[in-house]
Amino acid sequence: MALNFTMSANAQQVFTEIRNKAQATVSDPNTAVMVRQINQFKVDALNYMAMKMREVMPDSSATYLDRQAYAMHTFLTLYMKTMLAQRTAPQKIQIEHMKLFIDASISNPLFRDNDHDLVLAYYAESDCITRFSLDTDWQRAYIAVATEMKKIR
Repeated sequence: MALNFTMSANAQQVFTEIRNKAQATVSDPNTAVMVRQINQFKVDALNYMAMKMREVMPDSSATYLDRQAYAMHTFLTLYMKTMLAQRTAPQKIQIEHMKLFIDASISNPLFRDNDHDLVLAYYAESDCITRFSLDTDWQRAYIAVATEMKKIR
């Protein structure tokens, strides 16, 4: 039994590492507001994902959770790089790019959670930099946005 626990703990290294780094960034009083917002989203999205996986997919592997966490991290990194690269572009172009990411997040749910107030809490905040759904299949969302970005280039 202890061997299985150790294997599960090791298998969740990516998830845990991303969540711990995000939490440390949120807790650091010297962190810029935008960076804090992005990392708060990471913490909330990862906590939501872990909670829902225990509830809806109790037999799923820790590796699956790691893959989702890594895909979310990659999705958010691509989002930030894209938005920074577009900062001098006309506002219309910036909004189009932002919508690609938002649409990819919302249209690729992982759990199909009906608690829209919860899963769309970040989306509902118009001044939030991470207007994404907490209920996202981050692997599919990343593929969707990367595919659309290739079409734009």
